[in-house]
Amino acid sequence: MQATNSLPEGPEMSTFLRRMKFLFQPLRYVEDIAKAYGDNFTISSRKGTNIVYFSHPQALQQIFTADSSHLGGGRGNQGLRFLLGDNSLILLDGDRHQRQRQLLTPPFHGDRMRAYGETICEITQQTTKDWKMGKPFNIRGSMQEITLRVILRAVFGLDEGQSFQELRRLLTSLLDAISSPLMSSAMFFPFVQKDFGAWSPWGRIVRLRQQVDELIYALIQERRAESNQNRQDILSLMMSATDEDGQSMSDKELHDELMTLLVAGHETTASALTWALYWIDYVPEVRDKLLSELDSLGNNPDLSLIAKLPYLTAVCQETLRIYPIAMSAFFRVVQYPIEIMGYKLPVGTAIIPSIYLAHHREEVYPQPNQFKPERFLERQFSPYEYLPFGGGNRRCIGMAFAQYEMKLVLATILSQFQVSLVNKRPVRPVRRGLTVAAPSGMQMVANPLTQRAGTPVLV
Repeated sequence: MQATNSLPEGPEMSTFLRRMKFLFQPLRYVEDIAKAYGDNFTISSRKGTNIVYFSHPQALQQIFTADSSHLGGGRGNQGLRFLLGDNSLILLDGDRHQRQRQLLTPPFHGDRMRAYGETICEITQQTTKDWKMGKPFNIRGSMQEITLRVILRAVFGLDEGQSFQELRRLLTSLLDAISSPLMSSAMFFPFVQKDFGAWSPWGRIVRLRQQVDELIYALIQERRAESNQNRQDILSLMMSATDEDGQSMSDKELHDELMTLLVAGHETTASALTWALYWIDYVPEVRDKLLSELDSLGNNPDLSLIAKLPYLTAVCQETLRIYPIAMSAFFRVVQYPIEIMGYKLPVGTAIIPSIYLAHHREEVYPQPNQFKPERFLERQFSPYEYLPFGGGNRRCIGMAFAQYEMKLVLATILSQFQVSLVNKRPVRPVRRGLTVAAPSGMQMVANPLTQRAGTPVLV
């Protein structure tokens, strides 16, 4: 393909109307433009910034394998600075990004991650004990309770006590406040970020974040003063990690990475679990196949065997394909002129790798709007066709942990309960902060699973 200096075509519409559609109809926003303009399209702003969407596997491969110095990823995520801090892995570029990524990698090593398996099952058991059989409950709230408790245990080693209860309460309040429709707009309309006191929407967020910050810094100081050098929680492992120069993370760096893990490490997984339970009920044959597969393990199966179950894995993969929690990978800003799919992109161009559009390509995923886990048993997809955790040097560092947690939580619930939608109508994703999720008010009802011979019991 001969290179051209022109950018892909795109729609002519006002910035305000475009942002409103992006906020309130996130799927329609990309679907409608892609239908009119194809794989590659450009969104122009009044400030002269060009944002180019790509979803073709070849384009995604070129983006994810490009020299990281040519495409800065941190600059595109500055809307999260107020929440995560200057040193968050998500906001860094170049050597600083590489350093932080290396320091954060050890806690997510496979062996360490598997040590959290029993914790995940135990917390799921404790949470589901509060379900009142036959009574509707908010499924997302329940999944968020599980994933928040898991991440607090994994990150801080906390499972009880005043600090645990306070952090749990404050984080839930902060994330719920940020994810409301009005505050979601603050990510894209900076004028909404006005602190008019404790009772104003943004003022409440500012004060909640300050309280969370104080609690995290107190926990860091408490951990530094401890004599126990054998702790295996993520905070302790982060504190003991050193870079090539023998330097460890400062308190500020620790705080910002902890906020990143806490925010990204439970909200997204809670959304994915909510969708999985929705689809498992919405497509009954999926539930039947899952139960049959779980039956084959017998009682008290080894957790490593559950994580390797092919159909359960396929259900999790299809859940993250059809409605990926992040519709796009972190966008990159061109630092040096680069060619993608025959287009020569000038410095300053923002590139958005569209996960949602890549996951709905008819030639890759026939009948893309149907939930069909079997497609993942029939063929292997490349990281440029299937990318729910992004790609390249900015792929989610907690990917393996999230997948492991999803499988164990689902297996624990499905081995004991039949969880059904109260309303069987189809559900479409809605915006939740920077992500898309099932509507927050979605209700489900749990009933004891009729015990069948061989049905595994996970304790």
